[in-house]
Amino acid sequence: MTKWYGYRRPDGSVGSRNLVAIIPAVTCANDVANAICREVQGTCTYMHHQGCCQLPPDLERVTETLISLGKSPNVGAILIVSLGCEGTDHERMYKELKATGKPTEIIHIQALGGVSKAIRIGTDIARDLVRQISGIQRTEADVSEIIMAIKCGASDTTSGMASNCVIGYIADKLVDAGGTVVFGETTEFIGGEHLLAKRAVNEEVGNKIYQIVDEMEARAKSIGCDMRRGQPTPGNIEGGLSSIEEKSLGAIVKSGTKPIQGVLDYTEHITDQKGLWIKDSPGREPEILTGMAATGAQFMCFSTGRGAPQGFPSMPVIKICGNPNTFENMKDDMDLNAGLIITGEKTIEEVGEEAFEMLLNVLNGEMTKNEAIQYFSAIDIHCLGPVI
Repeated sequence: MTKWYGYRRPDGSVGSRNLVAIIPAVTCANDVANAICREVQGTCTYMHHQGCCQLPPDLERVTETLISLGKSPNVGAILIVSLGCEGTDHERMYKELKATGKPTEIIHIQALGGVSKAIRIGTDIARDLVRQISGIQRTEADVSEIIMAIKCGASDTTSGMASNCVIGYIADKLVDAGGTVVFGETTEFIGGEHLLAKRAVNEEVGNKIYQIVDEMEARAKSIGCDMRRGQPTPGNIEGGLSSIEEKSLGAIVKSGTKPIQGVLDYTEHITDQKGLWIKDSPGREPEILTGMAATGAQFMCFSTGRGAPQGFPSMPVIKICGNPNTFENMKDDMDLNAGLIITGEKTIEEVGEEAFEMLLNVLNGEMTKNEAIQYFSAIDIHCLGPVI
């Protein structure tokens, strides 16, 4: 299959979902945004913890990330919920998202007279936005229009031997078909960054790969810590991973074998980039999933060995499990059993083809397991400086 059906947006991108995003401009607006979301079917919200009492570069980073989330092809309309005195630039958010051609509204809690009134008015606006986009029909799209995010989490020894290999197979297949694949987790390049740099399309990109790893390690050292004291995690070690280098070698397998076209900043949104890209991002789920959704990915393929069940509000997350025991134990959370590679029942290519068919089904509207149980509220934005 080389076609799928999605929601065509004014900028030409294609979404796998058709949601109204309720975007809190600051953590103080979270409860209002969440209350509106609970009242109106067809909406999602982002319960982040940023937006005030941060240094200017981080306030800019939060503003740009929230704008990029609103630009996601899976979002058909936007309601920004502002407190009214936050550090993020909520007016810039409104102007840039309005300019995308998507229906966009904003409310200010303080100006409306408080929480109760803001919830009531915001709920009415959100209902109207849902009605506005509810008639949008899915139309035919090509595989070359797919933007796939990839990640691994709660990894064990089976991740690098099975589930990461399956995702690498899919990544190569999508790149060959003209699509876009984005991977990150800069933390998990340590010890393997030279292998990634060899795959860079030019020296500039290769140097950038080394640079983001050095900067990430320097941030840890700036507070007197070695990165290796937090990586691998206790769960990784219990799962049989002996060192950050071993974890990294397994983790980068999921990127496949294709040339790396460039490095994206955390807030950056894909426009017309094709091929395989790195997004400079941490390994922890709430922050990296936010960054990947902000990229404009229509979905994510997530490799796990020990079992990581969480997802993201506006981006379906397909859980590919490398450990056959974990898959049996967590059937309600895992989408695909790559553990059959470990047991010798299937090859990487066979499971890879199953995964590719599954991702097309998800793009066409089939729910992932985390979507079905609505396990996707724990999100956050990766910032670099202190809260002040």
